[in-house]
Amino acid sequence: MSILRVEHLSKAYGGLKVTDDVSFTLKPGERLAIIGPNGAGKTTLVSQIAGALQSDGGRIFMADDNVTSWPGYRRVGHGLVRTFQISKLAPDIPVIDQLALAIHQRDGSIGNMWRHKDSYGAVLDEAAKILRDLGLSRAEQCTPSEMAYGDQRLVEVALALALKPRVLLLDEPMAGVPKSEAQLILDALERLPADLAVVIIEHDMDLVFRFAHRILVLANGAVLADGAPADIRGNEVVRAVYLGKGGHA
Repeated sequence: MSILRVEHLSKAYGGLKVTDDVSFTLKPGERLAIIGPNGAGKTTLVSQIAGALQSDGGRIFMADDNVTSWPGYRRVGHGLVRTFQISKLAPDIPVIDQLALAIHQRDGSIGNMWRHKDSYGAVLDEAAKILRDLGLSRAEQCTPSEMAYGDQRLVEVALALALKPRVLLLDEPMAGVPKSEAQLILDALERLPADLAVVIIEHDMDLVFRFAHRILVLANGAVLADGAPADIRGNEVVRAVYLGKGGHA
């Protein structure tokens, strides 16, 4: 059974079709990469799925629930969580406290949290475990302004995990990350829970072919190909449009 089902999603601005009749399904635990040239409609598609952008046509289902008309916050509460291409962290709040805030938001206890943080031991324990699972325990008491950019991107993933997603949408987690820090991202993504369905937009083909179970290729807003990494790598049309002769961007 699919955890996410996208049916015939479309979005246009005037006469420009940004997404054009896009359909796909995602199973629990599946890793799907969405790739394509700049302007292919990747971020627009993820924004539609997350509820940040209303579609002109099509439907979105989480399991059996039609979430097409739901606002983004309601989709988050149902387990559909997104990270962003550009960092949105609070620069001067310690990482452990930012995760605690996300957990309080998820549990509906944010209105009752104005007590000493040590009184919320279970929340802090959960936040610490999320960081530990991502290999980020070293950053617990750091503020984002003190951290390397690769670690900041991992904190965004940690904040998303604090919301207990069933589907995690990652919008270019490697964007802006120096090559020297790229392995941290790769290692952390491989530690994500096995039952968590993940959709990743990414231009780094090393990450895509290492991480994805399946790859969806967009071109001009439409699905050009959908298949296993080996099939996509060998697809002559995809190679001509996007990957190049060597199978890499």
